[in-house]
Amino acid sequence: MNYLNSVEFNLLPPTTPLSTHKPRVLILYGSLREQSYSKKAALEAKQILTHMGAEVKLFNPTGLPMFDNGDSVMHEKVQELRELVNWSEAQVWSSPELHGNMSAVMKNQIDWIPLSLGAVRPTQGKVLAVMQVSGGSQSFNAVNNMRILGRWMRMLTIPNQSSIAKAMNEFNPDGTMKASNFRNRIVDVMEELMRFTYLTRDNKQFMVDRYSERQAEQQARINNSKGLADILESPQKTKPVTKAGCC
Repeated sequence: MNYLNSVEFNLLPPTTPLSTHKPRVLILYGSLREQSYSKKAALEAKQILTHMGAEVKLFNPTGLPMFDNGDSVMHEKVQELRELVNWSEAQVWSSPELHGNMSAVMKNQIDWIPLSLGAVRPTQGKVLAVMQVSGGSQSFNAVNNMRILGRWMRMLTIPNQSSIAKAMNEFNPDGTMKASNFRNRIVDVMEELMRFTYLTRDNKQFMVDRYSERQAEQQARINNSKGLADILESPQKTKPVTKAGCC
């Protein structure tokens, strides 16, 4: 372990002042249908989070272009989504399970969220909760795959999750959820999301600070310093002096 002898690890959270504003939560849902169950579950989550004291915004995916590697980056829906992601301190992803995975509508939204925007990493260190609805028996394929995406985007994905089986039986005509263990689980998930948000939002950069990235940045500074020194120290070429003729 000699290679770590000169390295200092800051393992204790900083004593920063705690934020006092309401936790800012963005909810994404994975369907374009007006009466979709993933949207109804998202609206139920919004009501719960609002009751718990959060400021909540839902993104409507209708009109969002298909991800095209940036060609449509200036589209108003893409810009709206990215602004909401930057605004949020936590997120909830609610998707139907289609063919054993999240919906294309859900994945398209996530694909439009960049890992970095200049010096800003929109998702890094933000808290994430995942939910899914199914038309048949209970499954966890969609939430498991959304977890993979959340980790890849360096989000703090909470341990709890919600999977609503036979979703068509779990909602009232007005769109609210019926009393059930499924509804109780969504309350559990939102409660955990709020706790993790309060615990981490003021220290999110501390939570994702990595040794390997610090080493890379240090090496880049060394290389830049060497390059500058080489420029400053390189001998200047001078023109040969010619003597004036005497006659």
